Amino acid sequence: MPTPCFLYEALQYNLSSPQCNDQKEPTMQIGISSYSFARLMKNGMTYMEAATSAKAMGYDVFEVQALRLPAGTDRLAYAHQLKAHCLDIGISMGNFTVDADFLTGSGGDTAQEIARVKGEVDIAVALGAPGMRHDATFGFPATARRKSFADALPTLIQACRAVSEYAASHGVKTMVENHGFLVQDADRVEQLVCGVAHDNFGLLLDMGNFLCADESPAVAFGKLAPYAFHVHAKDFYVRDGALPNPGKGWFQSRAGHYLAGTVVGFGVVPVVQCLRIMKKSGYTGAVSLEFEGLEENLWALEVGYENLHRAVTLA
Repeated sequence: MPTPCFLYEALQYNLSSPQCNDQKEPTMQIGISSYSFARLMKNGMTYMEAATSAKAMGYDVFEVQALRLPAGTDRLAYAHQLKAHCLDIGISMGNFTVDADFLTGSGGDTAQEIARVKGEVDIAVALGAPGMRHDATFGFPATARRKSFADALPTLIQACRAVSEYAASHGVKTMVENHGFLVQDADRVEQLVCGVAHDNFGLLLDMGNFLCADESPAVAFGKLAPYAFHVHAKDFYVRDGALPNPGKGWFQSRAGHYLAGTVVGFGVVPVVQCLRIMKKSGYTGAVSLEFEGLEENLWALEVGYENLHRAVTLA
């Protein structure tokens, strides 16, 4: 199967190329997720150190992913400390991002999983996060007889609405991301957000993640921009699934194409086009970098900031 046609134009354009040196001021705040520091955090970097590093690179907003801490640490107390640290260094707090699975989480007990995710809202409040992204599901258990998105949708709608109603009473917006294969396509996440039908519930649009479902990021953004509460900039290299496996560092899309994370601006994701769609839709929030490539971590985040800043000014 040939490379998807929507990738050809993207392959011709690289944000890091010398001709792209527009110096206008950006029109959106530029953020970064702590997920982008994952390799460094596995080796001992703390959330506070990651926030300080992000500020030094020029990022405006710091997102907290999961808030996984050493055993015995009081997460709520640490969240308050991290909020104070970010205020001290002058970086805004962005989304809080948490894991969830309303089909298989908490031992498959949906009510218990809803209660657990509501507890994460309390952490978001302590952080001072304006929004919280939680997953919807990563799929049915292996023993399920019916595994379609249509089968999952009623449960996901009910669970997401329950969490969002609780979060609304605490001043925190909630959202799901195009993430996890079963809830990744543009049409599917649109059905979910429209099914929940709550003003406090929306979408976190991740540019790169649509490639995991073999969709054009720009086409998907065109459909979903009106529902966006937040945006992630992520980039991938893509290789045709009919070719041999490229090896370590690559994974496969749902249709079997090979993807590998890389520095924003190095891959095939049409970052500027997606941001133009958001700007046209009236979006005024932040766009946050997520990096999951093989390049040296800090260098990738520094170059990623430069390229994302350039993309925002070009949008």
